Amino acid sequence: MCALLSCQGLSKAFGAQTLFSGVTLMINEGDKVGLIGPNGSGKSTLLKIFCGLEQADSGTVFTQKLIRTSYVAQEDAFDEAASCADNLTAAVRALDIDAAEQYNRVHALLSRAQFADPEQPVHLLSGGWRKRLAVCRALVTRPDVLIMDEPTNHLDIEGILWLEKLLGSALPESPSAVLLVSHDRRFLENTVNRVIELAPVYPEGSFQVRGTYADFLDKKAEYLLQRQSLEERLSNRMRRETEWLRRGPKARATKARYRIEEAGRLQEELGDVRSRNRSVGQVGIVFEGTQRKTKKLLVATGLRKGFDASPLFSGLDLTLTPGTRLGLLGRNGSGKSTLMRILAAADREDGLKPDQGTIATADKVRIVSFDQRREQLDTSVTLRRALAPDGDSILYQGQSVHVVTWAKRFLFRTDQLETPVYRLSGGEQARILIARLMLQPADILLLDEPTNDLDIPSLDVLEESLCEFPGALVLVTHDRFLLDRVCNLVLGFDGQGRADYFADYEQWLTMMQERDRRDTPKSPVTVKDKPPAKARPGKLSYMDQREYDQMEERILAAEARLGELEALMASPEVMANPAQLHRYWEEQQELQTKTEQLYDRWDELEQRRQG
Repeated sequence: MCALLSCQGLSKAFGAQTLFSGVTLMINEGDKVGLIGPNGSGKSTLLKIFCGLEQADSGTVFTQKLIRTSYVAQEDAFDEAASCADNLTAAVRALDIDAAEQYNRVHALLSRAQFADPEQPVHLLSGGWRKRLAVCRALVTRPDVLIMDEPTNHLDIEGILWLEKLLGSALPESPSAVLLVSHDRRFLENTVNRVIELAPVYPEGSFQVRGTYADFLDKKAEYLLQRQSLEERLSNRMRRETEWLRRGPKARATKARYRIEEAGRLQEELGDVRSRNRSVGQVGIVFEGTQRKTKKLLVATGLRKGFDASPLFSGLDLTLTPGTRLGLLGRNGSGKSTLMRILAAADREDGLKPDQGTIATADKVRIVSFDQRREQLDTSVTLRRALAPDGDSILYQGQSVHVVTWAKRFLFRTDQLETPVYRLSGGEQARILIARLMLQPADILLLDEPTNDLDIPSLDVLEESLCEFPGALVLVTHDRFLLDRVCNLVLGFDGQGRADYFADYEQWLTMMQERDRRDTPKSPVTVKDKPPAKARPGKLSYMDQREYDQMEERILAAEARLGELEALMASPEVMANPAQLHRYWEEQQELQTKTEQLYDRWDELEQRRQG
């Protein structure tokens, strides 16, 4: 089989830091490749080299003739004032297709991506919908190879499920092959059929397994055991050769000279194996509890937060005890972050408070929180000051630890200590915040999307630490693997003012899917292959026919405004202004009622029209 895309002997370094060396791989038709590796291993750089956006220091990239490649970057770039449809049309304009085909492709794809209004300006989209649009823009050109860098970033669980379904579908836009970078282990398990890890532990620079992510984990474990066994065998041989050399053999004899040279080669091989086996460090994450014996750390009764008759949640009861590991689930804007902010302020006079209900906490309870927006992080200071603000050491578990040692615990190099935080990667910034959390003994940990930008080895350590934390944990995450492994209870928000407890993520998902099926209108809005023509009057009166002809446009406009309102209410500026948030909330509730009435009326007219 001829490879669509391949590379041989690729190497890349930035200054003294080598990202990868000698990487060779092939992307064939039908491949869905997940590229993984620790932060700083060069995954994003390798994708850019494949796309021609960066050059390798050495090695060769081969692309089959007439192959079209599309790239979804971590950070998107759109014409903000233009509409969703216009941004996609700009992407297909260079193709040799007529205007009608351009229109068909753009609107069919936006419809499948569940965009209610193709004419909505991009600047009104939330982060999750921007990511959907970026994927659509990559697919609208119908590429042979689709390359994506962290495509699940900014997507909520509903968005991730949409992307999984899209990659598993046989659509006109479906690429012949996919190459993606992701740290979302459940997403990898559900989408890829081949996994490649970049890491210095591998002599060839990478380790490749055909199969699922679970298959990869099994094969990697076998490989690492083999490497450990090889190190032990080489070490035993080296010990015997060293004892022989100490006896002072005469190098004049051919056999002795060969054995001395062989001992030198053996020493080099053992050094290389040892170096590689120890090349992948592990983040030292340990969350410290206060060791208090209190049975109930926090008890909330009848919590309500919202505006007038439309609460985010109402009548919510919540009890946190040592060992409680509660996961919060729900669509964007359903109330998860609001509840986290209320809980974070439970032991303070300031902060967000519920509209109704009470919160009682244990005496001098210690609540520590992680904010996904990373507002606690001053990016203008150096790494040294971010880790140790008051000097060259920190106090951890009653002992003084030098900042160099503390930095190495979180896989930072000594030469990075004077680097400004804004120059560090997202994963490195996340590790700084986790390092700060570890300095604060806690009774209750509140973690809002702590996995963003963390690599898989760091996620594994984070999971272990959270499972061993003796206090109570409340966790918001789109990482379903982490959620299933860590949480022993789930609180699911339905977006309509109700929150219920579930045993796990799967139980919550089943409930949400059943609700969506019940709520799906009988006559959903569909995007036509061309602008809709006037319908035949049938049995409708003249005025009813006019109303029918305008109904789809009215529904699309109403749903577009609902999308705008959702994005506005999720913005930090609006959330900080209760009066403005209240106005938007009232408009949303009124518009939702109006939209449901329009659907009912449309269904009624359609039935009369069909006779």
